[in-house]
Amino acid sequence: MSALPNGTTLRRGSDAIPTKGSQILVSPLADASDVATLHDALTSLYGRENDLTTRLDALVSSQTDLNRDLGRLDLLRAGLSAQIVATRSVSNDMLSSAANTAGDLSSKVKWLDLEKIRVDDTLGVVEQVAELKACINGVVGSMGAPQDWEAAASYLARSSNIPEDIIKGAFAASIVPSVEVPDAPWVTLENAKESLCALFLREFEKAAADADGFKITRFFKLFPLIGRADTGLDVYGRYVCQGVAGMARSALKEGAGGQTRQNGFFYANALISLFENIARIVDSHGGLVERHYGAGKMVRVIERIQMEADVQGGIIIDTWTDERRIERTMTDVKSYPFSFLVQSFLPQPSRAGTPRINSPAVGGVASSRQSEDEGVDMKEVDGRLSEIAVMLGRWSFYTRFVSAKCMDPNQPDSPLVLADAMTKSNLYKKIGSKLTTPYNTMMTFFFRRSIEKAFQLDEYPSGLTLNLNRQVEGNTPYIISAVDDAMYIVNAVIEKSVSTAQRTILSSTISSVDRVLSGDFIGMIQRKMRDESYPKPTVQGGFPPEDKIIQFMVLINSLEMANQYLSRIISTRIIAPPSDSNGAQPTEELQKLFCFEKDASSVAIELHALQSKFVSKSTELLNEGVHRLFIEVVRTRLRLILNDTFRDADYSWTEEEVLEYAQQNGEEEGDILETVTRRFESGWDRLMKPIARLMTPTTFSSLLDQTASYLSKILEKRILSSSGKTSAYGAIRIERDFTGIVDTVARGDYRVREVFNKVTQVMMVANMEDEEWDEIIALGDDDGIEWVITDEERKKARGLVKQ
Repeated sequence: MSALPNGTTLRRGSDAIPTKGSQILVSPLADASDVATLHDALTSLYGRENDLTTRLDALVSSQTDLNRDLGRLDLLRAGLSAQIVATRSVSNDMLSSAANTAGDLSSKVKWLDLEKIRVDDTLGVVEQVAELKACINGVVGSMGAPQDWEAAASYLARSSNIPEDIIKGAFAASIVPSVEVPDAPWVTLENAKESLCALFLREFEKAAADADGFKITRFFKLFPLIGRADTGLDVYGRYVCQGVAGMARSALKEGAGGQTRQNGFFYANALISLFENIARIVDSHGGLVERHYGAGKMVRVIERIQMEADVQGGIIIDTWTDERRIERTMTDVKSYPFSFLVQSFLPQPSRAGTPRINSPAVGGVASSRQSEDEGVDMKEVDGRLSEIAVMLGRWSFYTRFVSAKCMDPNQPDSPLVLADAMTKSNLYKKIGSKLTTPYNTMMTFFFRRSIEKAFQLDEYPSGLTLNLNRQVEGNTPYIISAVDDAMYIVNAVIEKSVSTAQRTILSSTISSVDRVLSGDFIGMIQRKMRDESYPKPTVQGGFPPEDKIIQFMVLINSLEMANQYLSRIISTRIIAPPSDSNGAQPTEELQKLFCFEKDASSVAIELHALQSKFVSKSTELLNEGVHRLFIEVVRTRLRLILNDTFRDADYSWTEEEVLEYAQQNGEEEGDILETVTRRFESGWDRLMKPIARLMTPTTFSSLLDQTASYLSKILEKRILSSSGKTSAYGAIRIERDFTGIVDTVARGDYRVREVFNKVTQVMMVANMEDEEWDEIIALGDDDGIEWVITDEERKKARGLVKQ
């Protein structure tokens, strides 16, 4: 191995030669296989050798400059070493002493700051002790000969700002006491508070006894200054309660306000007077309490007043309960048998003649009804309900007012909730047991008894007839009188319950209305439709009596109008939800009455549920009634009309045969062609116009839909059964006749006309030209026609004309 000047080595016996750095150059001699390749490799090696030689010469020529630079670096290193020595000397001799001095100064400053804090704390304690001594001397001095109670109270209020550890500290105990006031400061202050509290209590009660409003206010506002705010609020509450009790007793005196106890609203007015007086007191005195005692302190006074309201309100309600014999009335209404309704739902024996309107039962139902009416006076029950409704309504306003006053002033936007002072009061419980419960019980009885009486006195409208030549008397809609009476009662009981502004009351009323309407009201109409007015023929193959048909239609109308009446009653109190929503929204008026949390929304949902359930159940019976009317009345006569309409219609005749027939009978061809349509229109009008005249538009529309559906099937069957038996001209006549029948039935009503789409398409296919039909067949599903008939039916229609 030989070394090159730049440190590169050439390894003998190797195929590679190392070059500068880590780069390894592959020798071209390694792959030489002939002389020419060898010459080329040697030429390359010579070139590399020349390059290396040039670079080595350049390095040798630059050695002089490098030595000169190294000499300069040695000189600079010598100068830097001298500077380092000088710097170390300065640091050791000068800066070290300065650093020590700075550390000493910092320690002394910190010590001075600590001393200053201690001095400030000491001065603060001295000042507070001095303030304490001044307050104690001021209290004792004011309570002496001057008897300046406001000044004494203000000194005590100032002393309350001094920390308790200072008042009871050793320094204050040694400095504050004096010859005049030898006791410890905290003892002196406490004695002064107790003495002043007792004094203020005596003066307040004396002022209250003398009805001296100025002194009452004067001493009332001093209690919080001496740290006896609770005592002041309690004594003030007792004072206010005396006025509440006095006004309540005055309201219960015989003849107070020009009324007597026999007056229907005497006790209601007494309870209203109690609530209004309390509300007036709370509203007028609340500012004084909040100003001198702090925000929210009126709640304590309200709680004390409510205790007195419990007593006085309880007396009024108990007296009312005894005077009005509520327990006896409750017993009577609970034991009322509702004989008429019960017997109406029992199987009735068949009897000849027209059934009595007032009772479906046999025997002494009328006499039993008379004895029942004597047992429970409906007018008296209605009066009690009205009286309770007034009391509950005022109670709702009172609880709302008190709850608003008891709300946290820091959360003014929070929803209104019933105050604890209300829920924990005895009057709240008594209202529930002696007003709410009787109201719910009597309201349920009153409503059901009113429905029962409405059906006992029920009457059908008079002057109705199916004869178009006779004038119909009365005004539309033609319904039984029980519907008007019942829905009037529904509106009245809901309105009365809403006026109470009690969600539990209205929920109970809604539940009762739902139960009675769904059970008794709809049940009675169903029984009438089934047992009294069902349009059944009196003889086999005959027609039902006219009076039965009319009564049956009147009952169908009654169900429809009952739905409308109830929907109107509910819609005045709620905003009906959209079809894709589940919840109804209360009206603004309902929200004002039911303002606690979600009461209004709950009531709205219950009212909407009442409407939905009743309408659903009554509509089910209505649809069944319309269907039976179609089956028993319309369908039978419609068959006869169709038989008469097509009795001599022969669609196999050609146009020449029809013309010949007309000439033989001395008729015009147009008259012959109009015969079917004219006959059907005449029969249809005789059948449907009397019915349309008596039924409501909605119920007649439902009947018309069923009739049109039935008729469309009859016409469709008639067309398809004539396949292969009709002439080309006859097919045209069929289309003309059937179109006239459809026009007569629909009378421009596109909804009814849609029922006959199948018939229309069958006739269209039957009369279509071959070229047009072939074109439609070629288009397939892309023919642009929305088919309602099947491929098989289309084939039958194309085969209608005989070949």
